[in-house]
Amino acid sequence: MLCGGCGHREGLNIMEFSELIKLLGIVIVIVGFILKLEPILIILLGLTVTAIVSLMDPITLLSAIGSSFVSNRNMAIFILILLVTGTMERNGLKESAAKLIGKVKGASPGKIIGAYGIMRGFFAMFNVSFGGVAGFVRPVIMPMAIGAIEAKGDVPNEEHVEKIKGMSSGMENTAWFFWQVLFITGSGNLLVQQTLAGLGFEVELFALVRQVIPVSIFAMVWAIIYYNLVDRAQRKKHYGSGADAPKN
Repeated sequence: MLCGGCGHREGLNIMEFSELIKLLGIVIVIVGFILKLEPILIILLGLTVTAIVSLMDPITLLSAIGSSFVSNRNMAIFILILLVTGTMERNGLKESAAKLIGKVKGASPGKIIGAYGIMRGFFAMFNVSFGGVAGFVRPVIMPMAIGAIEAKGDVPNEEHVEKIKGMSSGMENTAWFFWQVLFITGSGNLLVQQTLAGLGFEVELFALVRQVIPVSIFAMVWAIIYYNLVDRAQRKKHYGSGADAPKN
């Protein structure tokens, strides 16, 4: 019985080892990120090693990758946007955005944020996302807003910059939250329709959208007015009453 017990224990150890070795891919990813190696290469390497130690054939591996991408496409697209944005930032995206807005006469952080809100709301109606705060606001809108200050010969004040960060993020959230519901087949509208149907109320999707239109417009107009007032107060406070006029 002792030998039998040893044999059982040995078999159990082999099974445990075969399961643990499948985690080797995770170890590779962790070590790669610690060493600040190329993220995509490290992830692919970890994925390949995991497939090899799991005795997975290439066809099954590719099928699993494709199925995971389709079932989690929103997250995958979000990650791809971050990778593309990071690459563009490294190659001068912020500087280019600041130089571009510097050529526009009369530009101010408040006006830029307001214009972005209108554009963001329009695309939200079609359920089109730009990557949110991390993917678009931070690398594009923020440099443009700060570039509008520098174009007038002023040095951006830290308090003003913090206000711009909050206003840019707030406009992103306002436009997306209130205007995405105008996308008639959006998940929110379908959820409301199904919930009301369960309570005995049959409501058309067009009717739901019509009720939201005034609220969406009011939210956008109010956000634009408010953020422009905040920006004007900040410019007057930190750069003087003539902040709107370019300095020689």
